[in-house]
Amino acid sequence: MKKFAILLSLILGAMPMLRATDAAEAWKTIYPAVEKSITVPTFRDHDYRLTDYGKRSDTKGYLYTGLINKVIDLCSREGGGRVIIPAGTWLTGPLTLKSNVNLHLEEGAVLLFTPDLSEYPLVLTSWEGMECYNYQPMIYAYGQENIAITGKGTIDGGADRSNWWRMCGAKKYGWEEDKGIISQRIGRPILMEWNEKGVPVEQRKMGDGYGMRVQLVNPVECKNVLIEDVTMLRAPFWVMHPLRCENLTVRGVHVQNDGPNGDGCDPESCRNVMIENCFFDTGDDCIAIKSGRNRDGRTRNMPTENVIVRNCRMQNGHGGVVIGSEISGGFNNLFVENCTMDSPELERVIRIKTNNCRGGLIENVFVRNVEVGRCKEAVLKINLVYEKREICQRDFPPTVRNVFLENVTCKESKFGVKMEGFDDICNIDNIEVKNCTFDGVTTDSNSITGLVSDVRFINLKLNGKVQPTNPLK
Repeated sequence: MKKFAILLSLILGAMPMLRATDAAEAWKTIYPAVEKSITVPTFRDHDYRLTDYGKRSDTKGYLYTGLINKVIDLCSREGGGRVIIPAGTWLTGPLTLKSNVNLHLEEGAVLLFTPDLSEYPLVLTSWEGMECYNYQPMIYAYGQENIAITGKGTIDGGADRSNWWRMCGAKKYGWEEDKGIISQRIGRPILMEWNEKGVPVEQRKMGDGYGMRVQLVNPVECKNVLIEDVTMLRAPFWVMHPLRCENLTVRGVHVQNDGPNGDGCDPESCRNVMIENCFFDTGDDCIAIKSGRNRDGRTRNMPTENVIVRNCRMQNGHGGVVIGSEISGGFNNLFVENCTMDSPELERVIRIKTNNCRGGLIENVFVRNVEVGRCKEAVLKINLVYEKREICQRDFPPTVRNVFLENVTCKESKFGVKMEGFDDICNIDNIEVKNCTFDGVTTDSNSITGLVSDVRFINLKLNGKVQPTNPLK
């Protein structure tokens, strides 16, 4: 085992040196090494069935928060196992996972979370890549090992236009200016200012009066995490947000969440991540890889690295597989394969978004065998000038390099490839699109603006026409 760990370290350490001709070698060598580094946690063979520790209440609005958390604590103290949520709807407040506990939802079980803000205490988390104390996520864990959420049941955040979603401050989600609804229009700019000024995290207390919505599932600084087979609906904010976690598996999860900022799965500053056999239909990015925003991300200096996304299906979303925009800590080593995407409301397929507030190095992105029906804008979009109106110190130009697409097909889009670089510095380099076919491209073109270098289209067919190998000439 020690020899393998040393070999893996050497292989992954060599990854940034891979260049254009090494995509095949990366799939052959690096991909299986990353795959082997990701293992699923195991648990003691002992079940703690919720109904063995308390009776169901007939009282309308009764919360099972205390009972569920009590059983989770007991399970963890006694060495772990499965905490089983039986069939039925269980109204609850925020739950806290503990080490060696598998929270298992039986088929027909629904965890329905209350919108009563008074039930959510402040905990340490991150909101759009900025450290803070905010309302506790609906399922939360901090510094735990060997945790899981599994089963054929449903985790329902209960969010809609009458409660959580209107807190985004947009009228289409139920916000009304003259109704006194507290929204993130208050809290978000304050948190961004605290970030820019380097205000200590201990002083960044959000909660009441700030309007910052909660995440559905948020393990923080955890090791050996599994999320499997559950259905996740109606999150107030991001659905799954693993933060500073290591050895994470998300598989067979069905995500349906059309609310504002309704990202499906956002691993932030995580290492060794597998996302497979999942379905995403979201109001924002389906999968968005992150590593902190601006000063917080640069100070933390923890890239997300070694991520595999495979055999997933995406419908609506701002992007299918996305890197950014809160990516100041950098990113390396993404493998995407055998995914399908199709929706008139899916905006991009592979998307990298960042700006010169962020900084960071984004490198080594490998995509193959992806089949797309429709997307609105582009199959591949790399954007270094995202959010031009953001108030921030703009002395931190990011770099994107070593991006490879192969055998990607799309039947309808506005552009094939769209890249937006800086006008005064060349920070997009070594981009290859190979053996891809993009039909139904309404502009009949790709789009490259700003400075980029070493871009190659090898047998890229756009509306039936083979594109020049060197589009920069």
